[in-house]
Amino acid sequence: MTTSTLTSAREAVDRALGLMPTLDLAEVTAAADLQTRTDRKYLVPAADFLALTRELDGTLAVLEIEGRRTFDYESVYFDTPELLAYHAHARGRRRRFKVRTRTYLNSGQCALEIKTEGGRGETVKDRHPYAAAQRYDLDRSARELVGTAVGSRPLAQRLQTSLVTRYSRTTIVDTHTRSRMTCDVDLAFSDDSRRLTGPGGLVLVESKTVGAAGRVDAILWRLGHRPVALSKYCAGLALLDPRLPANRWNRTLRRGFDWLPAAS
Repeated sequence: MTTSTLTSAREAVDRALGLMPTLDLAEVTAAADLQTRTDRKYLVPAADFLALTRELDGTLAVLEIEGRRTFDYESVYFDTPELLAYHAHARGRRRRFKVRTRTYLNSGQCALEIKTEGGRGETVKDRHPYAAAQRYDLDRSARELVGTAVGSRPLAQRLQTSLVTRYSRTTIVDTHTRSRMTCDVDLAFSDDSRRLTGPGGLVLVESKTVGAAGRVDAILWRLGHRPVALSKYCAGLALLDPRLPANRWNRTLRRGFDWLPAAS
């Protein structure tokens, strides 16, 4: 049995956080306010995550809000009945969109998020406050916002709930390089009839830097990890329904996600 199987992802993150100083939200923004950034995602075994944080010991600090360092998220995604948004991503089409509500479960705050592709291929993200109690559906105002953003009101009227994801996230700042990384564990995906959880031994690490790769990336590369093209939405749907085309994620799904059905 390898070291990575001896420690769950949650345990690895908790162990690493116990050694870090804390920053509040204003301090995180001041230290690493990355409005224009490059994001890279990695699936990292628990042991390698601990090795990463040990190597950066003395330079890392963790976001803490009201005594909490790990925060629970829920995202509800909306798509057409034929999954137009999913297939646009799966086939790498330039004109694609993503619509979701994101709820911060610990605070109860919720937002409607609409992502589209700009004229130069950049991601344009519109974000609007939303009522948490309504997060599993799009009300009239939300559909109007979506219709304007995607350029099609008829499409917005056809959107329905397609996937719910839950996970726990920690935000860590490298105070020396002013970069950030988020660490997600305990991922769960569900739709109307199915629910999947896992993988318990992997941390989904996302490095956020301005331009060039940072120290987090360099260490992970040296440990044998490379960025993965992973969308939680697309991975979740592909895992729940193996009939869907998932060529862009097949290698990641085989290597990193060993999901098992869980009781609803």
